[in-house]
Amino acid sequence: MKANIDTIYSLLRTNKLFLTVPTHQLQEISYMFRYIEVLPGDFIFREGDTDNSLFLIADGMVQISKKTSYGDEMELAIFEKNDFFGEMELLDNLPRSATTKALVKTILLKLDYDTFHLLVEENHLIGFNLLKQLSARLRKTDLAVIKQVEATRKSAQKRIDLLTSLFEAAKKVNSSLDLDELLKIILDTATEGTNADRGTLYMIDYEKEEIWSKILQNESISEIRMPLGKGIAGSVAQTGDVIYTEDAYKDPRFNPEIDRITGYHTRSILCMPMKDKNGHIIGVFQLLNKENELFKKEDEKFIEALSAHASIAIENARVTQEMLLNERYSAVGTMASTILHDLKSPMHTIKIYTEALRKISGNEEALTLADEIIKQIDKLVSMVQEILDFTRGVSTTNMLEVEIGELFDTILSFLEKKLKSHNLKLIKKFEYTGPCVLDPDKIERIFLNIFNNSIDAMSGQESGVITVSTKSINNKLQIMIRDTGKGIPEEIRDKIFNPFFSFGKKHGTGLGMSIVKKIIEEHNGMIEFETEEEKGTTFYIYLPLRLRTPFLD
Repeated sequence: MKANIDTIYSLLRTNKLFLTVPTHQLQEISYMFRYIEVLPGDFIFREGDTDNSLFLIADGMVQISKKTSYGDEMELAIFEKNDFFGEMELLDNLPRSATTKALVKTILLKLDYDTFHLLVEENHLIGFNLLKQLSARLRKTDLAVIKQVEATRKSAQKRIDLLTSLFEAAKKVNSSLDLDELLKIILDTATEGTNADRGTLYMIDYEKEEIWSKILQNESISEIRMPLGKGIAGSVAQTGDVIYTEDAYKDPRFNPEIDRITGYHTRSILCMPMKDKNGHIIGVFQLLNKENELFKKEDEKFIEALSAHASIAIENARVTQEMLLNERYSAVGTMASTILHDLKSPMHTIKIYTEALRKISGNEEALTLADEIIKQIDKLVSMVQEILDFTRGVSTTNMLEVEIGELFDTILSFLEKKLKSHNLKLIKKFEYTGPCVLDPDKIERIFLNIFNNSIDAMSGQESGVITVSTKSINNKLQIMIRDTGKGIPEEIRDKIFNPFFSFGKKHGTGLGMSIVKKIIEEHNGMIEFETEEEKGTTFYIYLPLRLRTPFLD
């Protein structure tokens, strides 16, 4: 369609690019523009095109978009009547960097590359207007980028928080073999991870066709049971469907009896199945009253991920209880391999999620947090693998030459934080800080296991001290670790390095000191200890300063 000069002139007068251009000059250049009509959905130009023309919007609306590296189309801007676009290519004479299409029927005035530059040379007002509009757009883009960065950071932080919660959950749910304690840990993790006010974890008893849970009632723990299919939790247990309701009392499946018994008032509910690795439903999460907001898709994803780890831990706990009924020591030995093997799977999953988040996040703080999560996962998996290797009798070391002072400062700076949380003090007396060939990760494991025992030995004291010293004696590194705890009772001193031996602890596998001894032997070293009841225990570890080879031994 053609338009006369007067029509084009009237359209130029209202365009941002020509607002300050005198009337007579607009009349003189009106003939240079081509009048174009574009239908909704039509492309005006595509990314990579080489037609570097300027477009003025006389009427309508256009969208500027660009493809991401993932193949998605990302909207960059929307321009409407009296605006213009295509100016970047006029300045750099490069192919189009984005795609433009009409969102509604749109009327455009098109000016080719050469004519535009001729106009700018003859009329500096046009160039000045262009710079002014570009400046405004850059400011607007800056604000948009800042908002996007803030949104990305918030989203990334939220995901990292969830991953961190899941990471902590994976550690927690594999920290106990007592089923009652484990169920409480899983439920606490679910409520904290979703910011729910409270919740219930139901297990399924298929023999009785019931779901059951334990609740606190009148300062005592009681068990509640309901038939499969009854109530919201019963429905989820039977069908495996996720149920979310914003007003529990409007849902006919909701059973208000529990509220009546406990005195609690349920508003919103997120109820999800807990499935094992074969997809079999073994329990139900019922989470209530998300604090200050409604449950979201992110909450469902978190519970779904937690469910995979929790089901493994529950299965392991059940297996453990059954095995302990038959033969305790042999059962623990067999069970440990299964538990520790399964622990590696959730850790691997968390690491994959974190690495994926790291790749898509451009926020430096989020990248740092993601790197820290990956580092801690690697450390935990390494520790798990070490225990697994121990139960299988496998021996592997990664011997490196390190500076003892630097290595021990790093290890002890981490452990010192744990000591401070127990009101304990660390003293370092390093006489030897030079090189030594050893496996740094396994040496760190030695410190961690001995420190854990020392912390337990000093529990209940108003204060306590752990002293670590190093010496070079006859071409050997002597490491001394001394605590001011209760000491080791005489009747068990010859058993502390035995596998699965534990004394006075409610947690742990009884493998800690066995692993310590094995690591030291792998380094061709030895360990001794002195202890006095109510005064403390001192461990002496001796490691060769140089790596011994079969030719020199």
